[in-house]
Amino acid sequence: MPVGPFFALSSPMAQPQIGHLVPLDQNLQEDASIAKIPVFRGLNFVGRNSVSLSDKRLSRNHLALTVSPDGSATVIVEGTNPVVVNSGNNREKLCSRENGTIRNGDVIELIPGHYMFKYVISDTEKSSSGHGREADEGNAASSRKRLRQTSEAKVSSSNSKIIELEKNSRVEGSNSMAENSRNSLSKKDSSEEAIRHFHVSPDKLALTFRLLRVQGLPQWANTSCVSIEDVIQGDILFAVLSNYMVDIDWLLSASPLLSKIPKVLVVNGEGDGTLDHMKRIKPANWILHKPPLPISFGTHHSKAMLLVYPRGVRIIIHTANLIYVDWNNKTQGLWMQDFPWKEQNNPSKGCAFENDLTDYLSALKWPEFSVNFPNLGSFTINSSFFRKFDYSNAEVRLIASVPGYHTGVNLKKWGHVKLRTVLQECTFDREFKKSPLVYQFSSLGSLDEKWMAEFASSMSSGLSEDKTPLGPGEPLIIWPTVEDVRCSLEGYAAGNAIPSPLKNVEKAFLKKYWAKWKASHSGRSHAMPHIKTFARYNDQKLAWFLLTSANLSKAAWGALQKNNSQLMIRSYELGVLFLPFKRCSFRFSCTNTVSQPEDKCGSSDNSKAQKTELVTLNWQRSSNAVSLSEIVKLPLPYELPPQPYSSEDVPWSWDRTYNKKDVYGQVWPRQVKLYSHQDS
Repeated sequence: MPVGPFFALSSPMAQPQIGHLVPLDQNLQEDASIAKIPVFRGLNFVGRNSVSLSDKRLSRNHLALTVSPDGSATVIVEGTNPVVVNSGNNREKLCSRENGTIRNGDVIELIPGHYMFKYVISDTEKSSSGHGREADEGNAASSRKRLRQTSEAKVSSSNSKIIELEKNSRVEGSNSMAENSRNSLSKKDSSEEAIRHFHVSPDKLALTFRLLRVQGLPQWANTSCVSIEDVIQGDILFAVLSNYMVDIDWLLSASPLLSKIPKVLVVNGEGDGTLDHMKRIKPANWILHKPPLPISFGTHHSKAMLLVYPRGVRIIIHTANLIYVDWNNKTQGLWMQDFPWKEQNNPSKGCAFENDLTDYLSALKWPEFSVNFPNLGSFTINSSFFRKFDYSNAEVRLIASVPGYHTGVNLKKWGHVKLRTVLQECTFDREFKKSPLVYQFSSLGSLDEKWMAEFASSMSSGLSEDKTPLGPGEPLIIWPTVEDVRCSLEGYAAGNAIPSPLKNVEKAFLKKYWAKWKASHSGRSHAMPHIKTFARYNDQKLAWFLLTSANLSKAAWGALQKNNSQLMIRSYELGVLFLPFKRCSFRFSCTNTVSQPEDKCGSSDNSKAQKTELVTLNWQRSSNAVSLSEIVKLPLPYELPPQPYSSEDVPWSWDRTYNKKDVYGQVWPRQVKLYSHQDS
């Protein structure tokens, strides 16, 4: 917990002391380094005094506390930033000029996630007001447990995080309860901290994906989450790092192992200024490559790592730029799987994953070079090199985009038509007939209703068990509101990574699609999403799920032309598609030399693979349900079904002016530092 602020309280001369505000540390234990704050009967002001503090979010009179003789107290927020009150099983955010009540054992967060104080009534007052010590300790324990369970304030680390609807509905406490009751599923899910129970055995990791760790979150919210050092590890002989933005200064400090790898190829989408800086400071053994962009307004946007080891290759597909904020402050996703070298004397036949991967790598057109691997020999590094690994146990399908005008056999290789083609080969449970779709991403292209129908047609592909089409699904778009961004971990700065202009966001036909970013169950309501996901679902079950670099745009997914005989794509994208099939229970690891039992694995043909059920973290098995399929939990960070926008919600667009200050006291627009070498 940061050094405590100074507090100004009303004069105690005429009133008896009722109790204290006891400072708590990050472990919710009393922080003995900070003095308790006495609380007196009547009016108390709690806030920053005239001493200057680095944290300017606390007002001089931040909170007014009016205490009754029995110890109960009324709280009024006098400052501009909100306060959080944790009481019993309730958690309430109070905005400026809003009021609430506190009782013995409740915990106040003067800034969400910071400056936590427990309200403790003195023993004499507890006795006179009928409160027993056992009840008090129960309240305190309940408050501590609740804080750990629903510590969205810690998650927010420094924010108000008030969704506009929440703010409006809290004018009357009953309104907030009514809103929650109208969405009982969200209320239920958000109270469960479902990610706390997301534990994946090593042999199941390739079946699912993981979220990236977010700094400042409580421990439960980072359960089974990963950092960059968790994936770049071991005796790496050669690495391909594919990304859009690359901050070499930060990258080498975050993963020092990269500087020790004999050869690193960095495939990037950087502009000339940053690229020049990269060339000046890169290690001598690093090769920089910017793929060709034959069609204007395209980018190299794919985010992947290919790490070659003495034992095999690790394929990592993720959603984060190689910059600090993406790996620390935002909601991101990552999938990885290790694959062994093929046997030289008995090279196995290629599979769909191998063909899709090498086709994609070939499109990048990096200049060939040679690398000598100890005990393995010298290899020419091109796309064909990656055919030397056995991908027959791949648990996902690759869905990629490469720029160009694709016709003939290439029409079905890329973009949304590739996804359509793969889904058309699959059979899904009948419960997904005409089930809804969800699109979640961080940048919105210039769209029209015709293309949205084209895209939804691909997303709705697939057959039911009776061999009839699943039929069209109605999509919703999960997109942060202005208030979500303003009150996020980064404040308005988070909006810099949600770079959609008003002209794209404000199109009238999009209004029916907007849905809220609600992620309490993963602790990420205020870690703005940079993750991109698309799925078909029925309640908490998923027909399929796609984790990708692709936003919702024609540039990323392609647009059909010439009577649907040509697909035009502008950008490079890469994603992994999770289907309800499991190929193998054999776990291979590039970094764990302990041999694993080699079970017989399924074919790459879906019809021969073992069936699974894909579910969200909020899924619960019915008491009378009987299923022979293995359950695979996918940590979708947001809640399903999505909650549509209310009339008060405004979708974020980054080229508007926002004068209402964020949690750092900033307005928008303002300069945002993304690279280490940028001037502050």
